Amino acid sequence: MERFLERFGSYFVNWSLHSLNVEWEDIVEVIIISFLLYHIMAWAKHTKVWLLMKGIIIILVFILLAILFEMNTIMWIVKNVLGLAVTAIIVILQPELRHALEELGRKNFISNFVSFEKPADERFSDKTVNDLVKASFEMGKVKTGALMVIEQNVLLTEYERTGIEVDGLISSQLLINIFEHNTPLHDGAVIIRGNRVVSATCYLPLSDNMEISKELGTRHRAGVGVSEVTDALTIIVSEETGNVSVTYEGRLYRSLDANGLREKLSMIQNKEVEENKKRRLWKGRAKDEK
Repeated sequence: MERFLERFGSYFVNWSLHSLNVEWEDIVEVIIISFLLYHIMAWAKHTKVWLLMKGIIIILVFILLAILFEMNTIMWIVKNVLGLAVTAIIVILQPELRHALEELGRKNFISNFVSFEKPADERFSDKTVNDLVKASFEMGKVKTGALMVIEQNVLLTEYERTGIEVDGLISSQLLINIFEHNTPLHDGAVIIRGNRVVSATCYLPLSDNMEISKELGTRHRAGVGVSEVTDALTIIVSEETGNVSVTYEGRLYRSLDANGLREKLSMIQNKEVEENKKRRLWKGRAKDEK
C-alpha cells in the first residue's frame, strides 16, 4: 500500500511540473478530447454501452483493489484476459459501433464552415406535403395502418428492392388505395422519393431500442429502425388507434396533428432553396426592366 502511494505521489509531482509548460497545442488537444468524450458519453447513454460501462467500472474497481493489496493471481488473470475482453466488447457492441460511425459520417463538420457542394434542390412540392397529410389523417379516421418512408440523402435502394415497384406520382388517393385492407400492396412500407412513390410492400429493419413503448407494434418499431440507420423521415398511421406519428433520426414523435405533421415534412423539404432561386430570378428581372 505504501509503495503504491509513493509511486502515485511521485507520478503526480512529475506530471504537475511537466504540465506547467502549457502551449497552445495542449489547449487544442484538451478541447478536442473534451469534445469527443462529450459526444461519446451522449451517444452511449442511449445504447447498451451505458449498461456495459457500469459493469466495466465495477470490474475496474476490483482491479484497483487488487493492485492496492498486491493480489498477484488476480493481476495475472487480468493481464492475460485483457486482450480477449477488448475483442469481446467490440463483437458485442458491433451494431452500436456501426450506428455511431454512420452518424459520424452523416455529420458535415467541414461544410458547416465552408460549402463545397452544390445546394440540393427542393425534395418535394407543397402538393406532395398536402397529399401526405391528407392521406395520413384520412387513413387515421378509419384506422387503416400505414408506413411511408421519405428518402433524403441516404438512398433506400436496398429496402426498395424488397418491395414491388410502383413509380407513381404521389396523390392522397394513391396512398389510401395502397394501404387499403385486403389489397395486394397494403402490407409493408411505401418508399417515397421526391414527388413519387417508388416502391410498396417494402421490408424495413426493426429497432432494438428498449425505450420504445411495449404498446407499439412492429410498424412503429420498423419506422424507428429505418430512421436509425438512414436519414429518412417515416410517417406511421396506427391501425389500433388511428394516431399519426413520425420517426426521424431515431426518435419517435407520437400522436401528431395535421399542423405537426406538416411542420415535420417542411423541415426536410428544402423549400428555402427554391425560394432563394425565385428571389434571385425576381431580382434579375427587376434589373432587366430598369
